[in-house]
Amino acid sequence: MVPSDPAAQPPLPSHLVTLADRARDYAQAASSTNTRRAYAADWTHFSAWCRRQGLPLLPPDPQVVGLYITACASGTASPDCKANSVSTIERRLSALTWNYNQRGMPLDRKDRHIATVLAGIRNTHGRPPVQKEAVLPDDLRAMLATLDLGALRGLRDHALLLVGFAGGLRRSELVGLDVGPEQTEDGRGWIEISDQGLIVTLRGKTGWREVEIGRGSSDLTCPVRALEVWLRLARIGHGPLFRRVTRQGRDVGAERLNDQEVARLVKRTVRAAGVRSDLTAGERAEKFSGHSLRAGLASSAEVDERHIQKHLGHASAEMTRRYQRRRDRFRVNLTTASGL
Repeated sequence: MVPSDPAAQPPLPSHLVTLADRARDYAQAASSTNTRRAYAADWTHFSAWCRRQGLPLLPPDPQVVGLYITACASGTASPDCKANSVSTIERRLSALTWNYNQRGMPLDRKDRHIATVLAGIRNTHGRPPVQKEAVLPDDLRAMLATLDLGALRGLRDHALLLVGFAGGLRRSELVGLDVGPEQTEDGRGWIEISDQGLIVTLRGKTGWREVEIGRGSSDLTCPVRALEVWLRLARIGHGPLFRRVTRQGRDVGAERLNDQEVARLVKRTVRAAGVRSDLTAGERAEKFSGHSLRAGLASSAEVDERHIQKHLGHASAEMTRRYQRRRDRFRVNLTTASGL
């Protein structure tokens, strides 16, 4: 049975309209902006494929969805004939499930037309995840040296790179920071600066967490010092922490920096600093991203793994180990420990 069209339902009583608007706001806040953007793009992709095949979009049909993910895996789901990775196909399937649920039409992912096909795709095309290159401390120092610290944009990027690295922050967490709590509607956290360092309060994937960033050994590499200089010279005392700087570099806008700018900054400074000069420009652009800062901290901090796991906000030690590009994999040798 197909649910009735919401547009055909009687309007809500006037005293419930405000509550309905608030409920929609809460529903939207259940997922991040990036997730909603990706889900919308995936729904558009699926809709276009259905139109080209002459297949109905509604109601949800597991057989149609099974054919769609097969087309994604084989490279026939879009005109560019590009096959999707297993992770992309899984995200597209999550997007379809979410979009159908929003329309009051649940999609059964356990149906054999979907589950069996997806299992086959995983077995056929599954491979270890491609990891981004880690930005290590020496790399970061070289990247910082390429910045113009006599300009506002350079000061902002200096603080952005250092706080992103020392905090092990995701790029969305980094640009989502405010100067203080409850200052903006789209903020994902805030900062508190003390003599000892910086406390970052974050709303992450698994709830709220705090990240402590200590002061560095020198002014050039101290994330707290870099942030203090940026805030003072940019005259920011309220609202978004990292903002756009005008082309002339004289003024700081009120708008929050887009998270894509973090990835662009890392790629740009990696190229300017000559990091991994053995790679071509294209290879470096592919291997380095905003995530490289997070991986760099996990790979270079020589402390107990549990501290790194807590700092990065990982639910498991296994996830933390994925971020550690250089670690002693045989520090614990179960072969010799067993007596062999």
